[in-house]
Amino acid sequence: MWNPPADARLTTRQLTTFDPATRNKVVDLPRGKRVTLGPVQGTGYIARLWLTFPGWFWQHWNAAAPVSPSILKTLILRIYFDDATTPAVAAPVGDLTGCGLCEVSSFAAQHLGMSSGGFYLAFPMPFRKNFRIELENLDEQVDSCVFANVLYQLTDRLPENAPYFHARFATGENPGPAALDLATVEGCGSYLGCTLSMQGRDPGYLSFLEAPEQVYVDEDWEQPRIVGTGIEDYFLGGWYFREGTFTGPTHGVTVKDVLNASIAMYRIHDADAIHFRRRMRFSFLNPWEPGRLKPFRYSGVAFFHLDRPDGPPDTMPGRNDLLCWYRLRNRDHHSVP
Repeated sequence: MWNPPADARLTTRQLTTFDPATRNKVVDLPRGKRVTLGPVQGTGYIARLWLTFPGWFWQHWNAAAPVSPSILKTLILRIYFDDATTPAVAAPVGDLTGCGLCEVSSFAAQHLGMSSGGFYLAFPMPFRKNFRIELENLDEQVDSCVFANVLYQLTDRLPENAPYFHARFATGENPGPAALDLATVEGCGSYLGCTLSMQGRDPGYLSFLEAPEQVYVDEDWEQPRIVGTGIEDYFLGGWYFREGTFTGPTHGVTVKDVLNASIAMYRIHDADAIHFRRRMRFSFLNPWEPGRLKPFRYSGVAFFHLDRPDGPPDTMPGRNDLLCWYRLRNRDHHSVP
């Protein structure tokens, strides 16, 4: 994990949605629209990003407003560094901050979390010239608004090897062989961990957790360099997280709902980051025979440091693909789309 030099001279600033002239705390984010915060010019790093928004809960001050937890998947956050035309960070807010299941699960880890209605990232994110943040509302029902505070540190210099922070979203389903591809990255950098949410088609089914991680690095592209023993083992648990949910500074299980066959997890690497010089691929692969497996769906975000600000082409899925779950908690219907 990159951290700023201890001897750096810093000037602290904040990008906020509060407008002193109008005393308005938010930026409006209607359905189908995008808004931009910034740009901020200078050299430094984002230290903490916090935001919140209504729509996923009943608003006592606006009782007639629709309530849809789907906005946790359909409100998209993007971050652009140093005039890049493609975002380094692009993901739904729920997946990005620790739970992609269209539900809030309060926890406070070191680098990400959902703090009783707030959502935050606290990875240091260097920039050399500028940064800007974009928010998009893909929801079909909810017109929202966003409160945001982004604390950043300006400095007169960054180390030449200061990397750019990247966060890449992935979602999919597996009706048969359980290959879950989380990310493929070109360039020089390090893998910093991920969030991962999963749900089985059949209630009570958690055998999708049998899949060990498979990490392909540089010249080890035909055979994985790193192979684990199961998804729950990668997230430092065991036996399908036998004792239930837990949250820690760098790893945890924010949701385990056996009846709903749903689970949400996070793990952040520091000294155990996975370094690569040219390329890296991170997958989970179930070794069971296809006949033993049942369908499941997943979504997640992989976190990286890379040597460039540009992300891949921005191919964020549409609403129906984002809302991939068979069931939503506390909902009567069995399919969101």
